[in-house]
Amino acid sequence: MPVNLNFTSGRAALESSMRIGGVKTVISADLMREKAPNFPWPDRTLDLKKEIEAMGGKKAILPWFLAAWLLPNQLIPTLLGLPHIGDRAEAGLLFTSGSSGDPKGVALSHRNILANCAQISSLSILPQKTTLLACLPVFHSFGFTITLWYPMIRGCHVVTVPSPLDTRKIIDAIKEEKATCLLGAPTFVRPILRKAHPGELRSLQLVVTGAEKLPDDLYHAFLERFHLEILQGYGLTETTPASNINQPHPPVTTFTAEHQIGKKMGSVGRLLPGMSVRIVHPETGDEMPAGEAGIVWFKGANVFGGYLNDGEKTRAAFQDGWFVTGDLGRLDDEGFLFIEGRMSRFSKIGGEMIPHGTIEQRIAELFEWNEEDGYAAVVMGVPDATKGEALVLLTTKDITVDQVREKLLSVGMPGLWVPKIIKQVEMIPILGTGKLDLKGCREVALEAAD
Repeated sequence: MPVNLNFTSGRAALESSMRIGGVKTVISADLMREKAPNFPWPDRTLDLKKEIEAMGGKKAILPWFLAAWLLPNQLIPTLLGLPHIGDRAEAGLLFTSGSSGDPKGVALSHRNILANCAQISSLSILPQKTTLLACLPVFHSFGFTITLWYPMIRGCHVVTVPSPLDTRKIIDAIKEEKATCLLGAPTFVRPILRKAHPGELRSLQLVVTGAEKLPDDLYHAFLERFHLEILQGYGLTETTPASNINQPHPPVTTFTAEHQIGKKMGSVGRLLPGMSVRIVHPETGDEMPAGEAGIVWFKGANVFGGYLNDGEKTRAAFQDGWFVTGDLGRLDDEGFLFIEGRMSRFSKIGGEMIPHGTIEQRIAELFEWNEEDGYAAVVMGVPDATKGEALVLLTTKDITVDQVREKLLSVGMPGLWVPKIIKQVEMIPILGTGKLDLKGCREVALEAAD
């Protein structure tokens, strides 16, 4: 079973991941060891190139390459001594990003991966003729399932670029290989907006983002510059990852057919086929009616079975067979899901639930920050002896508490929503997946509060 390690994580998180996964051997490359000297390389670290050469190099690979092309698929597992049915056996081990705590081992089964690939295939947005630009790392669940397993199962063409941060290589690869689909997090798509000329992305037909909320300014700027609408999706490592996606409106093919809606601005789309969802009140556990926010619960064949070697966290993640995502969301009358934010990204002050993301967005709008250089401000909650929690604003900008208070109060925001402490930082902590490093942000906020 492959264990994909996020080499951009801190040493402590990596050591925790390797301990959870029981990793004793790492297969890498000598060049990679030079680029990541702080990685906790075990004594048994193998160089892939040298291992292939020791087995006979290309001459040893050629017979298997020919067999894969010429023989029926059913014969290959038999020749390799592999089982024909995987079902709920582990197929790969990924780790949660650790954005708000220590990484958790997510063991994805054959059933999980095959189910998610079938769910995506059923939507017809990534047909066999797709040429997919794959730049997300395989330690990212999006990269693992959607840009690795899906193309192999579906038969799509794939163009690979080693890093989502290498914007120029991504643009050149799209232009030269005529890629038709680009997948990524908004953090990785935004630099393309600045560096690409419209003609370089002419072949693109579909751009899908996930892992974080799609900013409105990025959506509108991409549409204006490239005439491409970014479609927002949603998922978690625990859902293999895709659970929802916006898609182009289905074409009206007959005179009697009515127009159907496939996408909605601000939503993450409808559920993938074969999934069920509940929106549950975070305190009472009651199911919420359409339009009202609560914790998102999922069921489906793509939902994982539990965290590796951690019964306590597994029990906390499931309620009556439903996976509790920890995200706040709401469903509209047409089944579109709107994600309001992580439950951990709310503070309870004076009995009121205060959303950090909403405050961040309003501050950016009021100070007219365009976020071109990434995150400019992050709100965190820290313990407060008087009201339970206090809000701390981490920002790369030179602003004062009085300026922020004046701006927020002028547009009618409650006083409880105004950060009491501002900490100017050189850079907002970000994970290798493009998400906020909430654990790192919290540490900085606690230091500022002290």
